[in-house]
Amino acid sequence: MNFTLTSSAFSHQGAIPRLYTCEGKDCSPPLEWAGAPPSTASFVLIVDDPDAPDPKAPKMTWVHWLVYNIPAATHALRENAAAQGLPSGSSHGLNDWKRTGYGGPCPPIGRHRYFHKLYALDTLLENLHRPTKAELLAAMRGHVLGETQLVGTYQKER
Repeated sequence: MNFTLTSSAFSHQGAIPRLYTCEGKDCSPPLEWAGAPPSTASFVLIVDDPDAPDPKAPKMTWVHWLVYNIPAATHALRENAAAQGLPSGSSHGLNDWKRTGYGGPCPPIGRHRYFHKLYALDTLLENLHRPTKAELLAAMRGHVLGETQLVGTYQKER
């Protein structure tokens, strides 16, 4: 079975509904996954935008949401999980707004791509306290058993 990540809110390469953006309720979308490697001990979710600030001239990848130590028995994050509670044992990292939790799409110009990347790890990540994406990726090094991604797009309704 392939390791897959899906959402009931949008399809792969499809438009992310306004509800999950700065123009809506800015709540995290529902995510579901299946087919993780059998020896998975935890999951890490990284949501980022490589098209910042302008898709025609990107200068950086903007981090929207970091979640780590998602228990291996977990196969979904419900809508608004970032605010209403992650699965027990899970923790937030620090996004590029310098806060924990979810920050939805809010592109200043053009249609951006939002990569929802899920990693299956062979361990729990210990001794991290609000890690940045770079710190999280460093801690994951050598522990990734598999990865999958779901890409959604968004452009502000001006």
